[in-house]
Amino acid sequence: MPCIGRRALLAAALATPGLARAQAAWPERPIRLVVPFPPGGSNDVVARPLADRLQALIGQPVIVENRGGAGGAIGAGQVAQTPADGHTLMVTSSSFATTAVLQKTPWDAEGSFDAVALLARAPFFIMVNPAVPARTVAELVALARSKPGGLDYGSSGAGGINHFISEYFCQQAGIRMNHVPYRGTAPAVTDLVAGTIPLMITTVASANAAIRDGRVRVIAATAPGGGLPPEVPAVTTVKEQGIDYEVAIWWGLLAPRGLAPGLRLAIHRAVNAALGDANLARIYAAEGATPSPVGPEDFAAVLHADLARWRDLAARAGIRAE
Repeated sequence: MPCIGRRALLAAALATPGLARAQAAWPERPIRLVVPFPPGGSNDVVARPLADRLQALIGQPVIVENRGGAGGAIGAGQVAQTPADGHTLMVTSSSFATTAVLQKTPWDAEGSFDAVALLARAPFFIMVNPAVPARTVAELVALARSKPGGLDYGSSGAGGINHFISEYFCQQAGIRMNHVPYRGTAPAVTDLVAGTIPLMITTVASANAAIRDGRVRVIAATAPGGGLPPEVPAVTTVKEQGIDYEVAIWWGLLAPRGLAPGLRLAIHRAVNAALGDANLARIYAAEGATPSPVGPEDFAAVLHADLARWRDLAARAGIRAE
């Protein structure tokens, strides 16, 4: 879509009484788009193409800043302390909720931020080393039950999102598996391919090459939405295979608490216009993700539900941060 088309789309999106006045004062200067993780991760993959398209729409630079550390807590703390004027925003993901559950932070996940826009979603996938005999969820559950606590699964680290969703799977399937935490997803995937660990639940983006080359076997998706490379056979979801389990990773846009309602909606609509770009959708699809624009209140409900679910799971499964 050419730039003029994007501007026309934004103008149409904002053509609501009261919003034109909010848009007239925003943006007055460059936008800081904070990613509270180091460069190169999935949050960057979502944030950078969004910044490019948003910049073309609003006529101000949109600068991505990586502020990593403490599972996203440091960058989030910096954003929480900035003025709520729409010029500092944060792209974060489902791990924002797990960090909020496990860490004592000076900010509150809901009280210190305004939910502005849900950006994208992607299913996780249950992946096994090809030497593992299980080809379905039922076979994996049977294998785990045959040796309680004897089947290892890897994660990106204790208390990380992979840890939470894997323990959630164990709870819902009524099985026990042994958690093997790594310092990041990449070394865990390396050991999955090598057969050092037999199992991992992670995203396509984390293991794209291994999936394409058949060095891991994908046996189920954790939620609807596709996302596998086109040359890889599709799989059904865990729920479709008989276990009451569904979870997806999301990426979203938050702002410091206190945005004026009209400004919040103006930013949301500008972001949704950017998400309508076909090239952005192709970039996200290459990472297994799909643009998922919903209203600010709906995104706030997604975050609230995740916080409640992960607090409960952390208590029941004894999950703690590293």
